[in-house]
Amino acid sequence: MKYNNIDFNGKNILITGAAGFIGSSLCFYFQENYPKANVVALDIFRSGETFSNGNLKSFGHFKNLLGFKGQVISGDINDKELLKDLENSFSFDYIFHQAAISDTTVQEQNVMIQTNVNAYEDLLKLAIKHNANMIYASSAATYGDSDRFEIGFEQPNNAYGFSKVMMDNITYKYIEQGVNISIVGLKYFNVYGPREFFKNKTASMVVQFGHQILRGDTPKLFEGSDKILRDFIYIEDVIQANIKACSPKKSGVYNVGTGNARSFEDIVNILQKELNIDNGKEYIANPYVGAYQFFTQANIDSTKENLDYEPRFSMEEGIKAYIPEIKRLFDTEVKKG
Repeated sequence: MKYNNIDFNGKNILITGAAGFIGSSLCFYFQENYPKANVVALDIFRSGETFSNGNLKSFGHFKNLLGFKGQVISGDINDKELLKDLENSFSFDYIFHQAAISDTTVQEQNVMIQTNVNAYEDLLKLAIKHNANMIYASSAATYGDSDRFEIGFEQPNNAYGFSKVMMDNITYKYIEQGVNISIVGLKYFNVYGPREFFKNKTASMVVQFGHQILRGDTPKLFEGSDKILRDFIYIEDVIQANIKACSPKKSGVYNVGTGNARSFEDIVNILQKELNIDNGKEYIANPYVGAYQFFTQANIDSTKENLDYEPRFSMEEGIKAYIPEIKRLFDTEVKKG
């Protein structure tokens, strides 16, 4: 589906983090809707290297780009020589900056800030030189302990959330300076959908619960899960927000969610209904009490106003659309694993 009137055919588009969940989804959006767009997919790809928490340094996976026909570059956004080469060898019209260390449990604060904050400003300077509109991934993690999910009420409680606040601050600085491009930061809430599987343990509970149910296991929920509410958003609506952010009424930072909080209990109920498998539910103690968000719900008023964004998928509709891919992954990845 084409989300605005821009003809991206013939346009030069850089997508960072392109072998990840949202980046790869953007690659295929352009390929399917604008086959003559020149898409450069940049990703560091996974190497097996891990952080001190044991999780991979990169979740980028070639399987997310199977069938992609554009140009693929393996590289690190912290590499100044790579950025110089991108500056000299291309002339981009749009930059979708999705690359980041997105694991909220990473303890290496220095690498987090370097990758998420400093490299973003380098890419933003490149965008300004190329006169390319910049669309980048911020995060609902910026809200942390806040009880108001509106721009200006951020209270990050981990290094990842802090790094995204710093990115947003850079954005405000450049907007105030009066740059000749639009800059839009998108605070994603809980995104789920195809191409998230290779995020491993950080993939959404939608796919994790789906595979528990298909395995014949009883889904494990934290006690009181009917009262743990999050704003879960289907990947298609995230793509919609990115495309509409290419021509905003106003540069700025915007929430990308549905505006409706739903429970983890709802996820399991919908999955059991769609899969036609009911193994019951098991409730376990929540070990994260005190360091856990029990409620998130995006205020999307300004997103609707300035990006003309309107979420299209309820949780029921999103999970239903996702079911065939959950089953395919179970057959091709989970069973053999």
